Amino acid sequence: MREVREWTAPVRKFVKRHRDPESVQTIRSAAAATIAYVIALRLSPEPAPLTAPLTALLVVQVTLYSTLTTGVRRVNAVVAGVIVAILFSLLVGLTWWSLGLLILASLIVGHLVRVHEFVPEVAISAMLVLGVTSVGDVAWERILETLIGAVVGLSFNLLLAPPVWVEEAGESIEELARRVRQLMLRLGEQASGQTAHHKAAARLHEARQLDHDISEVDADLRQAEDSLRLNPRVREGLLHRIVLRTGLDTLEICTVVLRVLARTFTDLAKEHEPDPLFSPETGAVVERLLSEISDAVVSFAVLVTASVSESAESAEDRLIAELRQAAATRDRLGRLLLEKIRKDARQWQLYGSLLAEADRILDEMDTEHRTHRLMEELDRHTREQRERMPRITRTRDRLRVPGRRRRNRRGPAGRSR
Repeated sequence: MREVREWTAPVRKFVKRHRDPESVQTIRSAAAATIAYVIALRLSPEPAPLTAPLTALLVVQVTLYSTLTTGVRRVNAVVAGVIVAILFSLLVGLTWWSLGLLILASLIVGHLVRVHEFVPEVAISAMLVLGVTSVGDVAWERILETLIGAVVGLSFNLLLAPPVWVEEAGESIEELARRVRQLMLRLGEQASGQTAHHKAAARLHEARQLDHDISEVDADLRQAEDSLRLNPRVREGLLHRIVLRTGLDTLEICTVVLRVLARTFTDLAKEHEPDPLFSPETGAVVERLLSEISDAVVSFAVLVTASVSESAESAEDRLIAELRQAAATRDRLGRLLLEKIRKDARQWQLYGSLLAEADRILDEMDTEHRTHRLMEELDRHTREQRERMPRITRTRDRLRVPGRRRRNRRGPAGRSR
């Protein structure tokens, strides 16, 4: 067994390295397009029915949810374009002015049928159909090939469910937390020594660059959220989506506060240059506080992705201990800064801002605060679903009532009353 694991280790490593959305999209799209072409050769009278593989290529997406929504819009766009072309072929021929009117009408129809990003596809389909001689035959052949490609693309993801991208989103969130930690550690090093104003400004620039990292992680998370929707292999997909989304929201708030903290350090460096930002004792406490907060940020990210890493309990215990230790260090720093303000109150606003920023980060990562936020989001999603689909919700509640009544009759210990 050990030899088998050693032999397959390079294969597993290769698969994990290449299990990215681009690779999966390439393989799945190529396979679906090929299958659609083979089927269209048997069903379509065209010698080269390329519309079917083209449609399958465009319909198949990385996630099942995006495939279903994209496939429906794609079919609507092509059918709408073909219908517009048939109507124009009955009234006018193909001239420069009729082509202009055709494109204008197709784009208007595309917005009316709400195909969103596939509005140009309506005009493209209309032009391709109108440009041939026998419009009627080609139109129906194009509709047939489009339906074949769409059905193959949808069936491909229904029968072979695409991967769930939660693990990749979790890795992105943890990587973001590590970047935040590294920047906090560098700010702590500035607090315990002499820092030139231009170096503090450089740290501020790094904090502002975190906004770009947030946008990249948000894109990965949106893909993970789509992969959880309508996926038959996923249970409690809503809970997973809310846990990851609220976790990223918290980290985004932490990055905003960190940017304000870096700005505070830049202002202190400007005021104290060439002297240190703090006295040796205060600077050491600031460095320790930022180190403890940075460790808590990483533990929070691990807790958020615990469904992936399977370390929820240990991550929560570690986070609680780190937050408790950071709160004690923050109180000690508050006493030191209060003594300094009593002697010299010129920088009391900057010192107060430093304490407020530390409090805000600690409060955002508090476990009770997070639990309350999760409950609010779950209630909000449930309420929105009831308002959006009232009939389905009522039917689901009716189906659940008999099971609840049976459990109530049996009592908490499973005995009949």
